[in-house]
Amino acid sequence: MFVTLVVSVALFIFTSTGVSGFDVTTSTPDVRVKENEGTDLKCSYSPDFGASARLEWKFHDIKGSQTYVVFDGTPTTSYAGRVTMYESNLRMSKITRQDNGLYSCEVSGNGKFGEATVKVTVLVAPSPPACKVPSTVTTGTYVLLSCNDPDGSPPPTYSWYKDGVLLPSDPSKVSGFKNATYKLNPQNGNLEFPSVAKGDSGQYYCSAVNDAGPAQSCKPMQMEVRDLNIAGIVIGVILLLLLLAVLGFVIWYLCKKGYISPRGQSKSKPNVVYQPPTLHRDLDDGEFKQKSSFVV
Repeated sequence: MFVTLVVSVALFIFTSTGVSGFDVTTSTPDVRVKENEGTDLKCSYSPDFGASARLEWKFHDIKGSQTYVVFDGTPTTSYAGRVTMYESNLRMSKITRQDNGLYSCEVSGNGKFGEATVKVTVLVAPSPPACKVPSTVTTGTYVLLSCNDPDGSPPPTYSWYKDGVLLPSDPSKVSGFKNATYKLNPQNGNLEFPSVAKGDSGQYYCSAVNDAGPAQSCKPMQMEVRDLNIAGIVIGVILLLLLLAVLGFVIWYLCKKGYISPRGQSKSKPNVVYQPPTLHRDLDDGEFKQKSSFVV
């Protein structure tokens, strides 16, 4: 009877407090805070860890890196200026978008370990996104229109407009767009045309939106879809062939007239032999004179 009473009291205490042995919990599992404002990350643990329990806070950013915020109960150097501890809670001032990520409260003591995780989302309104729209494309080719805003937090979702009309992300579900062949990704902002058609010509712009502020858009840009210019290509080929024919005739004519020697041949140079000077008698005055000559 006594044992039953003890067990019942223990169960009552466990149920009423909601704390089990060696337990670490948080009352702020999901924190959303505007940039440059402050917030509290709360953590509590059961007394089973002991009076000398070791407490640490770690930060895991969205890229996967991990750093200490609090080590052995003391804020680290990089956080000392804007982080304070009260009990086991963390108070952060002037949150920036670089603080987006997961914060883990880790407690160890009496040979046990426990942790609780807090997700922090820094709210930053989107900026006008950078849009890339080609001005001229050819029918039947693959075309990509891109839209990106690196500032918004949480990451914004994207919408595309053509001639001021919103393009549905899934055109097959909208009666007026069932014949459309584009693919729209609201998460990365890409608008793809696997095989662009003449009817896809128009003015395009993109809009980025999240729950931190109003939507932002880029300037509308014109995209013109043109048919492949077969006639122009044929004329260009004919002109090239005529040019090659004229060039060949000119080379043939110059070779025929001797202005250009055929490849591998060269004009022979005459051999000139120098004859040393000799004496000969002039018939007019009877004197001997020197005479030199060159023999070819």
